[in-house]
Amino acid sequence: MKKNIYIMYAIALLQGMVFYSPIATLYRQAQGVTVFQISVIESISLALSILLEIPWGIVADRIGFRKTMIFCSWLYFVSKIVFWKADGFGGFLAERVMLSVVLAGFSGVDSSILYLSCNGADSQKVFGIYNSAGMAGLLTAAAVFSVFVKDNYALAGFLTVVSYGLAALLSLGLAEVNPAKSEQHQPEPFKATFQNTLRNRTLLLFLIAGALLSEAHQTITVFLNQLQYERCGLNSSAMGFIYIIAAILGMLGVYSSAVTRRAGVHRSYLLFCGLAVMSCLTLGLTKNAVPSIINILTLRISNTLFEPFQSELQNRQITTKNRATALSIHAMFTDCIAIGTNLVFGILSDWGLSAAFLFGAGICTLSMVLFSHWQKSTPNLE
Repeated sequence: MKKNIYIMYAIALLQGMVFYSPIATLYRQAQGVTVFQISVIESISLALSILLEIPWGIVADRIGFRKTMIFCSWLYFVSKIVFWKADGFGGFLAERVMLSVVLAGFSGVDSSILYLSCNGADSQKVFGIYNSAGMAGLLTAAAVFSVFVKDNYALAGFLTVVSYGLAALLSLGLAEVNPAKSEQHQPEPFKATFQNTLRNRTLLLFLIAGALLSEAHQTITVFLNQLQYERCGLNSSAMGFIYIIAAILGMLGVYSSAVTRRAGVHRSYLLFCGLAVMSCLTLGLTKNAVPSIINILTLRISNTLFEPFQSELQNRQITTKNRATALSIHAMFTDCIAIGTNLVFGILSDWGLSAAFLFGAGICTLSMVLFSHWQKSTPNLE
């Protein structure tokens, strides 16, 4: 099954190569789409992704993970062709609808293929390399864009299509790790999987804690960081340089396993939460550039190391054979938490940026408390 792992690494690398990423908004505007229309498309896409999470999980458990991965990889490829040729609101909406189907299909299936392909052994290291491969693809695309593509939007779209086409071809080489269920062996009903997940209070504590920590990082390092840089007086060139550094730091996930193996589960989570709390508090209390940059990058490093750690622990807690369904339920549950935190971050940001950062410190502290309760209930995962 090692072939599966290497193929998944290559797919992540190729699908990370979005050559138009640095000018994604400008690309759309050049085709006559307004910023308001872009926000409408994004909202529709998010809602559709949430609605499709559980149905896709059920389908993946029925038809097998390989077929799901192949279908989604080819649809992903088609969506990039649509984006490349899109002209106006309808074309970009169609691309985003397809993307919602793809992301909901990938959700849980990619991590399940990796987890089952390595039989749970060194899965955290595998998750770390997989995440880093995607970041390596993004950096490669950004470098090619800066040197060769620049303002050639059509070329950026074409190169992205080629990259995703190669990823789709590679998906054909995957071996099945979760064969489709036969009629003689009826799988666990969805209702049972859903009820068992919601009744598992220990697992819910883990999911809530992880969602709070992840959303604090996501909101601050993707959206609020630019407002903080602006507040510190940094120009766009400086922001671009910091973005490159952050992207490079996003490849440190390969060291996640080494860090957490040495520290242990409990101290690792305390470390990740503690760094996040410290960073958010500092950002809420400073308007200086240097501490702002250092703490935003600290958040980036902490989350990069945390993601493979979280994926490994989450997969270890799944007992049902309907692994994709269970992971889809988990994703839908955490997405709902994300919607709530995003709204609060948005409201507080309009009121005062410092208040938003302090809210981030608060939910990271809550994450630490919830994890401590979870860890006491699951000492066998230490």
